[in-house]
Amino acid sequence: MRDRTRAHVTMPLAPLSVTATAAVNALGRGRAAILTALQQRRGGLAPCGADIAELATFIGRVAGIEKESVAEPWRAFDCRNNRLAQLALRQDGFERAVESARRRYGAGRIAVLIGTSTSGVHETERAYRERDPRTGALPAIFSYRHTQDVFSVGDFVRHYLALTGPAFVISTACSSSAKTFAAAHRLLQLGLCDAAVVGGVDSLCGTTLYGFASLELVAPSPCRPGDRQRDGISIGEGAGFALLERPGAGAGSGIALLGYGESSDAYHMSSPHPDGAGAELAMAQALHSAGLVARDIDYINLHGTASRINDAVEDRAVARLFGADTPCSSTKGWTGHTLGAAGIIEAVISCLCLEHGFTPGSLNTTQVDPSFASRVIVENEARPVTRVLTNSFGFGGSNCSLVFGRT
Repeated sequence: MRDRTRAHVTMPLAPLSVTATAAVNALGRGRAAILTALQQRRGGLAPCGADIAELATFIGRVAGIEKESVAEPWRAFDCRNNRLAQLALRQDGFERAVESARRRYGAGRIAVLIGTSTSGVHETERAYRERDPRTGALPAIFSYRHTQDVFSVGDFVRHYLALTGPAFVISTACSSSAKTFAAAHRLLQLGLCDAAVVGGVDSLCGTTLYGFASLELVAPSPCRPGDRQRDGISIGEGAGFALLERPGAGAGSGIALLGYGESSDAYHMSSPHPDGAGAELAMAQALHSAGLVARDIDYINLHGTASRINDAVEDRAVARLFGADTPCSSTKGWTGHTLGAAGIIEAVISCLCLEHGFTPGSLNTTQVDPSFASRVIVENEARPVTRVLTNSFGFGGSNCSLVFGRT
């Protein structure tokens, strides 16, 4: 491996308290709905509707999002993506937690770091369908800046939460919202802020679904991560947020971000390194930055998209680092692959596992690929969980692993 793959973290990081979390996805609105679905092994995937794309596939759709609208003061931001963001911000007392932090630090000392992949592309698709048949002009109400622009969701969230600190959006495909945790840690370490709202939002749109279909990656039935007969991914949508602070600063949840690791394969535009070199490096960095070794991890939330190549590559990397003892699974059989929101959705699920002492077995997986060397579980297990590693690997080899633990 070349020097570009060397770890940059030389000593354990100071942990950050995860003061509050909130999420919405195909399993429902809020942490309780997501937890119940996971514990009852009730997935959220359903046949794709023609209003999104005319494809024979299953998707993870957030029910009722079409009937929501962005609140009046920020109506210019109204689009499917920002509706999802608003819906998630309103769950689990998250707004109140941020308001409390704003009183402690001031609006200018709280950062807003959001990950997204599609942003508001769905709104642009709608605008093109409604363009003037004679001139081709887009509807006057359409605002690229407030909807499709990649910064739209970050701009909306900071306005909605009345925050004026550092704000930016990360768009590195499926690792986007996982990388917001790493970015937030660096900002706090540098003293540029005292707290950070991190998270991610991605919404269903034709561009995404037809794009993945053209790559022959979408499954005709609900995805089956790690299954010997897996045949593709199921696309989903969702949004989630976490409030990060230094330990002891806020009320806290008893959960902390212990470490993170980032790497870049730069191997191929859409395929990972065949030996999982970048994936392994990200996980190893995450362990090192948390001051842990492989045996300290109680559960691994796999990236686990259910594509034949990606699952096999991740298995190789996990097996080399953790062997065959650490239980691991993918939760995308419940939610679908929420792309830029996958990192935060699975971070919230990881926190639920820590709080409630269980590990979810991969849904829809009936027989684990016999070539796999890691320990993929297919049934839920009730067991103490003190540390979780969660993986998010994106196109172009953009990899990020996070470690969360009880404090």
